[in-house]
Amino acid sequence: MKKKTIIIIASVVVLALAAWLIFGRNSAGAGKIVVETAKVEKGTIRKSVTATGTLEAIVTVEVGTQVSGIVQNIYVDFNSYVKKGQLLARLDTTNLAASMDQTRAALENARAELDFQDANYKRLAPLNGKNLISQSDFDQTVYNLNKAKANYNSALAQHKRNKINLDYAKILSPIDGIVLNRAVEEGQTVAASFNTPTLFTIANDLTQMRVEADVDEADIGQVKKGQRVEFTVDAYPDLKFEGEVTEVRLEPTITNNVVTYTIIISAPNPDFKLMPGMTASTDIYTLEKSDLTVVPSKALRFTPDQKLLTSYLKNMPKPDLPAGAPGTDNKPPKGGSAGVMPSAQKGMKTIWIKKDSMIYSVPVETGLDDDLKTEIITGLHVGDEIVLDLSQETAASAKKAPARNPFMPGPPRR
Repeated sequence: MKKKTIIIIASVVVLALAAWLIFGRNSAGAGKIVVETAKVEKGTIRKSVTATGTLEAIVTVEVGTQVSGIVQNIYVDFNSYVKKGQLLARLDTTNLAASMDQTRAALENARAELDFQDANYKRLAPLNGKNLISQSDFDQTVYNLNKAKANYNSALAQHKRNKINLDYAKILSPIDGIVLNRAVEEGQTVAASFNTPTLFTIANDLTQMRVEADVDEADIGQVKKGQRVEFTVDAYPDLKFEGEVTEVRLEPTITNNVVTYTIIISAPNPDFKLMPGMTASTDIYTLEKSDLTVVPSKALRFTPDQKLLTSYLKNMPKPDLPAGAPGTDNKPPKGGSAGVMPSAQKGMKTIWIKKDSMIYSVPVETGLDDDLKTEIITGLHVGDEIVLDLSQETAASAKKAPARNPFMPGPPRR
């Protein structure tokens, strides 16, 4: 009897071990099939070109002097707001005034000579008409009159030039704006002999600025006038400023065999946060369309493993729906194929959708894409659930339970 009991117990243990080897291992190794999905939704497709540029005022004028001299007075400083015609500085006028007095005296002398020769001509002209003087004497009189006129005009021009130079001693602002730079000090001598020295730099309006950016030749074909631009500056890394492409210049710039083209971007600056000379990192949106039916581009690249797909569909129960409802018979939607690898259709692509716990392939027509999202023209509707990935959770990928001291009591069972 005792021997029989031992045999029965041994048989039960052997059967239990065999059952575990057959069913337990297989179930542990098979793992759970995980379906990653996303929803079809309305969205925006954007494509952009990046470029780096420099902020500058739309109108910047360098104010110089056309005469040499010593800077006697300066009336503005850095960041001073000035009006057109406002006096910025004044040069010493001692030499210029002396030159003007000298030419004034020469002009008066030339005027006296002209009056004398004119009177002499008027006296001799009637006598010449009556042949009372020789022709050579009258010709000499005409010559002297014309020469006096020429000398007078020359003296007058020189006097006007000296008067203008005296006026140039007053440095006036040519525009309304703000002084960005003052390059001279009182008492400094400026020489305008060879080129015009710059005394002040004035920006017209800092509320309206521009970005001068360089675009690579590979991208310039996509950039057009009127495209929207977003840019950032290092001074405000968390802020994004907006602008618009206003000009695409045709002249190339070649640096170390790299060809770039300059574009001009408007940069409104109502808060005066942007300053001339700042470096701007720009995103030029060459394509931007909103309110499109879009899906992640990953869905178009997904092709399920046929064995996993077959296993998933085989173990998936039919949806519990009312009689006659769509999907009661596990039929795919119109144009779709449940668990079937679709054949290629001209001009169409395939997306896998999940509906009523079933997975179907659906042909779709695609439009624009920006590498992250793709426009769907036909084949799907907003709210459809699409499959991005189908994978099997293995024992190695499952989360391991933390190690526990075998001598410590375990947590109470729930």
